[in-house]
Amino acid sequence: MTDRITYIESRQFDPYVNLAVEEYLLLHCEADECILYLWQNQDTIVVGRNQNAWRECRVEALEQDGGRLARRLSGGGAVYHDLGNLNFTFIVRQDNYDLDRQMEVIVTALKKLGIRAEKSGRNDVLVDGRKVSGNAYYRQGDRCYHHGTLMVSVNLKDLGKYLTVSKEKLKSKGVASVRSRVANLTEFLPELTIDRLKETLRSAFEQVYGLPAKDLKVEDLCKEELEKTREKYASWDWLYGRKLEFTQEFSHRFSWGEVQLQLMVDGGMVTDVQVYCDALDAGFAAEMMVCLKGCPFRRSELSRALCSCTAYGERAVLLRETAAWIREWEM
Repeated sequence: MTDRITYIESRQFDPYVNLAVEEYLLLHCEADECILYLWQNQDTIVVGRNQNAWRECRVEALEQDGGRLARRLSGGGAVYHDLGNLNFTFIVRQDNYDLDRQMEVIVTALKKLGIRAEKSGRNDVLVDGRKVSGNAYYRQGDRCYHHGTLMVSVNLKDLGKYLTVSKEKLKSKGVASVRSRVANLTEFLPELTIDRLKETLRSAFEQVYGLPAKDLKVEDLCKEELEKTREKYASWDWLYGRKLEFTQEFSHRFSWGEVQLQLMVDGGMVTDVQVYCDALDAGFAAEMMVCLKGCPFRRSELSRALCSCTAYGERAVLLRETAAWIREWEM
């Protein structure tokens, strides 16, 4: 039974800090407690626990524009966060986990604002048939959380710029693009602000649970534990080093011949390479394989590796042209 509810906000926009706080709260939630945690990330793509980051978003474009990639504990799909988005997390022990009640807090808050929202399936909140909130879930032992997004005034252009949703997925939803199936809450309430939404969520939290909320500050949490957890979320191993073994295959016809490049990638690194090529230079393919094996699977690193090969004459020209082609890959 939930006998007390706790409300906490993060004033940080660093996704790794915010995810560390979320995990900390999960590990320290009391048996009779329900925590509502509100947080925001700045210019971040957050992928699900088991997703291949390179297939879900344009990682290099995101980073070149000053954004960051993050990976959460929960499953589900990739989402884009900017400061027009508010994230919420409900954290409880398993005995008190009640998805309907938790979702009721979100729907109640929006209705308090005059927005006619409804829960759709297990994952979404819709307004006029358009998605304004997506949700995901995680359990560790008897500790659970349910978290999601609330799109207030997200830059939908950037959302479409960085996320790479498969055509098959969009087709199954009967829509033509990522942006066409989502909506900002300001489309329905133009004057809505993040602060007003936070206040309304807290009020709805207290109403649905029938209890006054106790305030908790991020500053009250253990700094050493948070910093250690933040380091995990920001690490290469966590972001890219998943055991996602897959083969990437690319091909292109140059003026001098066709190249078919197959890469085996494990833990974010190129572990094996096969090159098929009809270039006249018989040693060109072998040179490429030596250069690319052991590189991080990123366009910039692969291209740089080819440009750094100690080749001369015609072979150097072929390697530079191949490097330029790699820089244009859609990854």
